[in-house]
This record gives sequence, C-alpha cells and structure tokens, in this order.
Amino acid sequence: MDVVNIFLTNAAAQTMDDFLHGGRRFTFGTIDVGGPHKLVEGPVWAFVDWVMDDMAGLEMCRRLRADPRTNAAHITMVLDNDDNEDRRRALRAGADDYMVGPIDRTRVLDRVLAADPEQQSRHVPNRFEVGELSIDMVALQARWAGKPIALPPNEFRLLRFLAEHPNQVLSREELIAGLGKHEPPIDARTVDVWIGRLRRALKPVGAGNPLRTVRSLGYVFDTP
Repeated sequence: MDVVNIFLTNAAAQTMDDFLHGGRRFTFGTIDVGGPHKLVEGPVWAFVDWVMDDMAGLEMCRRLRADPRTNAAHITMVLDNDDNEDRRRALRAGADDYMVGPIDRTRVLDRVLAADPEQQSRHVPNRFEVGELSIDMVALQARWAGKPIALPPNEFRLLRFLAEHPNQVLSREELIAGLGKHEPPIDARTVDVWIGRLRRALKPVGAGNPLRTVRSLGYVFDTP
C-alpha cells in the first residue's frame, strides 16, 4: 500500500490516526528543526505553523527546502490571520500555499485529498546522498562510491534512516520507531541483528564500518 506522509509542526499530529483512502495510507507525524523523526517513504506534505516555539515558520519552511528528505515536499503555511503580506512572505520562503488556522485532522486531509494523485507523486524524494553513500529511492538501490550494496528491504530502510540522521546517536527504540516497526512489538535487541547484517553488507563494497556502536545508547552513522 502506498504511503502519503503528512507532517505538522503542531504537536496535535501525535493524536491523529492514519487514514486509508483509494489504496493509500495517509500517516501523520510531527516535524521540527531536526526534520522528520521517521523514515520518509512516498509523497510528503508539511503543514508549518506561522509561529513556532523555537523558530519562525518562515525559517522552518526554508529549512525544509534545504533538507534532501523534504525539499520536494508540498508545504502549506498555517497563518494566524488572513493577511496579504504574510501570504506573500510565506510563498517567498518556499511554501506552496497557505491556510488560516487553527487546523485539525479533517481540514488537513481535505487539503491533501483535494490534490490529484499525479500532483501528490511529484512530491516524492527520489535520491539521497551523504558522503560516499547514495540511495536511489525509486530503484531501491544503495551504492557506496558507485558500488551497489546488496541489501534486503529491511536493511535498506535501516540504512536510509541512519544516513538521513548522520553523526547522530539513535537509540534502538528510535530506530524501531523510525522504521515504523510498532506492530507487532519488536524486542530492542533485534536492532543489533539488523545492524550486524548491515555491517556485513557494507564491508564488501569498501565502506569499512561507518556504523559506530555507542555503548548503552545506540548507534550512529559517522560521516567525514
């Protein structure tokens, strides 16, 4: 089933349940200065509040456009008031459109569903690169310095998630959540098995061991 990712800077996203429609699953999540906290697979829609706790919505919009995970996202600025100057500033910062808050799950879904499927597919990130690693999301192929890495689907997704958060220690629980592995519950030590398989796949292509274990904390994908 295809997935459409809907991210909100508003914490209310944490209470919004998935929605199934037309063979697609519309999922909700929060997004902040660090970007998405889960693996992004499929089209991305972001609803950015005009006023945020830690930065202005305009700056958040600029950061989303600079992030390879979200630079193709459809961004809607959620304004406090229907102000002409605020609209213009939002569009200049990179927003695709705007709406006046407050918003809820129904209003968000109405906005996303109003777009035709072809428009939604245009907001899918196709390629991601960090250091010697390149990941083609369309072909589901990862390469290290041009050499293909033989990976089963789970390890491919794990490598993507780690690479999308370089030089950041991620706990086992964060990796499980990032890959959407909630149901059925997974033992945290299963992550160690995933990491072992991933390391064995990286070694033959000359990647060495970019996956560092941080004792009692988790793992980190190191970049130069």
